[in-house]
Amino acid sequence: MWSLSHITNEIHEWLSSTFNPTWTLIFEMVLAGVAVIGLFAVLGLVLVIMERKVSAWMQIRLGPNRVGPKGILQSTADTIKLMVKEGMTPSGADKFLFNLAPFIAMIVAMLLMAPLAFAKDFQLWDLNIGVLFVSAISSLSVISILMAGWASNNKYSLLGAMRSGAQIVSYELSAGLSVLSIVVLAGSLSVSDIINSQADGWWIFKGHIPAIIAFITFIIAVTAETNRAPFDLAEAESELTAGFHTEYSGMKFALFFLAEYVNVFIVCAIGATLFLGGWMPLHIGSWDGFNHAMDYIPSSIWFFGKTFFLIFLIMWFRWTFPRLRIDQLLNLEWKYLLPISMINLLLITAMAILKWHF
Repeated sequence: MWSLSHITNEIHEWLSSTFNPTWTLIFEMVLAGVAVIGLFAVLGLVLVIMERKVSAWMQIRLGPNRVGPKGILQSTADTIKLMVKEGMTPSGADKFLFNLAPFIAMIVAMLLMAPLAFAKDFQLWDLNIGVLFVSAISSLSVISILMAGWASNNKYSLLGAMRSGAQIVSYELSAGLSVLSIVVLAGSLSVSDIINSQADGWWIFKGHIPAIIAFITFIIAVTAETNRAPFDLAEAESELTAGFHTEYSGMKFALFFLAEYVNVFIVCAIGATLFLGGWMPLHIGSWDGFNHAMDYIPSSIWFFGKTFFLIFLIMWFRWTFPRLRIDQLLNLEWKYLLPISMINLLLITAMAILKWHF
């Protein structure tokens, strides 16, 4: 199986031979930060054009087709437009919190990149509580939204922020229980351990019907957590103009916009890691020939392929289902998803104890 560890090892060896251990560590952290920022920029451009092309395909129209070949440079043109726009701050706003909110949204997204394994032996931080780290840090995203809504001194922004807060806090429960289901099956909170536990098959297949239920619950919950349609009550254009970021413009608006798409990538990467094996190729039991053939596909291709499949699924939701009312949104979580997730977790726990999974 192809590994990217030789790249990181060569960089580490060169830095170690050139600088002392302290400066080596500092330069490695700087390189990791620059790599994450670069990945953010690329993801923003790719996911925006992907959203537009997917929506156009589903509505039988062309989509962006003017800037660049087949319109693929439309996102680049939009980025330049946002960079040259003047950033306005309302006179009645709390200027410090108003300007701080988009940066917190980006910082939270950056922190969530740390435990993700993008390929075999290619991970920023392989800590032994990676899943717990992701669950804890992701809950901080609501702070930036509430901060933006309150500091804007705008009733529409505040109402959108309060809706988003109620929505994220509610659906975190179902998402957390779905994640916990895979932790029970794998017997570890470490991302690398969870991936290695799927060497003979992905958990969505090995875990029988309860794992499929957990996967469906997870996808619905993270769609709501990222404020994506049909759960986009926090940004309902017909009611709240643009929700919590109504008063933002220029690069501060661009940071919120980018954070939303990066969060979609992160939750899909987590879903691909937990349920679809992450960078692990598709292996089936003792089918050695088939498994060996799958190992020829680079691990990074497996990871990004699974992740972008889930992103496509979430985009499919947006152009298929109508927006829910706030009462329907909360009823779906508290009356249906949460009880189903709790019962499903009990089934998976019993299945793990009795070793009924493959």
